[in-house]
Amino acid sequence: MKAVTYDEYGSPQVLKLSEIDRPDPEDYEVLIQVAAAGINPIDARLRQGEMKWLLPGRFPRVPGYDVAGIVQEADRESDLEPGDRVLAFLDHIYGGASAEYAGCSSRCVVRIPESLSFEQAAGLPLAGSTALQSLRNYGHIKPRDRVLINGASGGVGAFAVQIAVAYGAEVTAVASARHEEFVRSLGASHFFDYQREDFTGSSRKWEIIFDVAGKRSYSQVKHSLARTGQYVTTEPSFRGLAISVLTWPQSEQSHVMLAHPNKEDLTELVRLWSEKQLIVTIADMIPFSDAVKAHQLIEEGGFCGKLVLKPDP
Repeated sequence: MKAVTYDEYGSPQVLKLSEIDRPDPEDYEVLIQVAAAGINPIDARLRQGEMKWLLPGRFPRVPGYDVAGIVQEADRESDLEPGDRVLAFLDHIYGGASAEYAGCSSRCVVRIPESLSFEQAAGLPLAGSTALQSLRNYGHIKPRDRVLINGASGGVGAFAVQIAVAYGAEVTAVASARHEEFVRSLGASHFFDYQREDFTGSSRKWEIIFDVAGKRSYSQVKHSLARTGQYVTTEPSFRGLAISVLTWPQSEQSHVMLAHPNKEDLTELVRLWSEKQLIVTIADMIPFSDAVKAHQLIEEGGFCGKLVLKPDP
């Protein structure tokens, strides 16, 4: 099969389209013919070698964790069958999404309705799970909570705004001025242009501050938290993890989170989409053969929504 691969850490230029063996699924796995694959900032960070202390070696690698496509082989113990339209959050730690076929535990795969396109479905798993788990599992979101999303126009941020609104919260979005209309269209009630105004200088307090962009530290935002407020960031660093441990006994807590794949959360995301409480904004669809461009774009940022890779015709 054809797959996007890299043999060493480095810039987007290390990516290439290669011919590699098709995955041979284990007994508990599903083999999916990939129709579309999502791309996320973590894919670029892994390619750069930023987390090689956690995931050393093992080349060549196929980047990506988000896939949508058609089941080719199904785990006999699951309720999936060949021909099912599905999305999956790959549970292989090294990824494998940017390929014509991907294997995944059946516990991380869900069916999708015919009305949900493969391109939209591929944008949901990792970013949607990150937003959902951050707000619900770490932020303990409740109706009428005041929630601030820092980095609200990107993939995770756009989902976080919508999920918070769906769960009954009042949302303040932080993004650049050119994206204000977009984040308000998702349900944000208040807006800060980060280039002109620092939300930490406001007298307002929030029950949850979700720092999607990983740009603000707990010490910078703690005075903007309500008395029992929760600070959640997706920035995986030793310093962030240390702060999470140190603030655990306090009422104002800091959490560094990494999304984990599971069927229940993917089902919830599809439910929210089906009930029109969640939309997937596609910024661009890019062929596997142009993966270098896709990784350049994900590093540069500045776009709204999700980038999606597709197998070449």
